Amino acid sequence: MLKKIDLYLRFIKFSHTIFALPFALIGFSLAYKLKHPSWVYFVLVLLAMVFARSAAMAFNRYADRYFDKLNARTAKREMPMGKISEKNALAFTLISALSFIVVTYFMNKLVFFLSPVALFVILGYSYTKRFTSLSHLILGLGLSLAPIGAYLSVIPRFDLLPILFSVIVLFWVSGFDIIYALQDYEFDKQLNLKSIPTLLGKKNALLLSLIFHIISASIVILIGIYFDFGILYWIGAVIFILLLFYQHLIVSPDDLSRVDIAFFTTNGIASIVYATFVILDIFF
Repeated sequence: MLKKIDLYLRFIKFSHTIFALPFALIGFSLAYKLKHPSWVYFVLVLLAMVFARSAAMAFNRYADRYFDKLNARTAKREMPMGKISEKNALAFTLISALSFIVVTYFMNKLVFFLSPVALFVILGYSYTKRFTSLSHLILGLGLSLAPIGAYLSVIPRFDLLPILFSVIVLFWVSGFDIIYALQDYEFDKQLNLKSIPTLLGKKNALLLSLIFHIISASIVILIGIYFDFGILYWIGAVIFILLLFYQHLIVSPDDLSRVDIAFFTTNGIASIVYATFVILDIFF
């Protein structure tokens, strides 16, 4: 049983939850500060995050199963290796998606009615590489739903601050996904899959990634100034921005050996640290 659970956790890359979950906690904290909801809402937000992301990742693995089998980098994933069947992958996706919708029902009418829209974005992303180079922005949009979604789960209205945190996620994720896509540059060109690197080339793709991260960093600074956050916020902001640009120092068009460090380690730390200091500043 434990081996089965571990298999599915690896299948959906559960560890990658650290990218969006900390920002969801920022959104929830902003709402909690205003309304002080029951602890049940915190559990519901966590469940919604887990179910939505599980559905998205499982469906992504299903949609890309043929490409993953052909790509040396992904050929040892669970579906190409035959460890998880197409039927089970779809069943897992369906159960996760339905569970997400059920969870939103217990939040409020707004998030319940918006839940199919959220699923459309995060599931639809899996097919975007077939027809648009803007797939990185669709992924960023999907993860950017975390802070505003968590906020809406408690306060069913669109307010500026949680929206700005979502915009940070949009450009931050889009930027580092471009870096990650550099690994598949040759493979994507051969199979006519769309991405910023195949559209612009490696050098220009990295430049666009940097521009996206400058936009994200600018909004981090804007939030701190406009909403009069304190010293704790600024400590987190400085660390986040430094880590944002650090990944551009360790990756170049001619040296992709540290893409995994840039993608997972650097961005994972950046998300956790920034969210921790933002939440501390909100409450203290």
